[in-house]
Amino acid sequence: MNPNMQGKGEDYLQGEWQQDSTISQKQLMTYSLYHFKFTCDSFFIQQRTFSKVNFGSDSCMNAGHWAEYIRGTYIQKQDTLRLKGDFCNADYSLKIDPGCFRYGVYEEVFKITQKTDSLLQLSGTSSVVPINIRLIKRLTCHIKPL
Repeated sequence: MNPNMQGKGEDYLQGEWQQDSTISQKQLMTYSLYHFKFTCDSFFIQQRTFSKVNFGSDSCMNAGHWAEYIRGTYIQKQDTLRLKGDFCNADYSLKIDPGCFRYGVYEEVFKITQKTDSLLQLSGTSSVVPINIRLIKRLTCHIKPL
């Protein structure tokens, strides 16, 4: 049975977190910057990608700049943060049509290192470049029924 209430999540994660730059981004052909929002046990991600390489039609790739959106739930065990969710539209409604970018299930596992109260480092399994995010807005979890 699934619970009928949202989970509490991790207190220290509650809030909006922003990645401002990535290591050697001027030398990279393609890189992404992230905006995370953690509220209770849920997450929302805006992933902005910048590319010097044209991967597809310019109507999709917008001259090398595009965004993808993801929502879902997370769990943390020790230093491992597991995100599981779905690719979404910009309003975080479920993305059904593949359109230009990824759709369907999103799963990622990060090693999370807390540098300070307002600075985290996420080391993902799908990239060798760590994601350094800073807290831009603290939120409080208000558990809601599902």
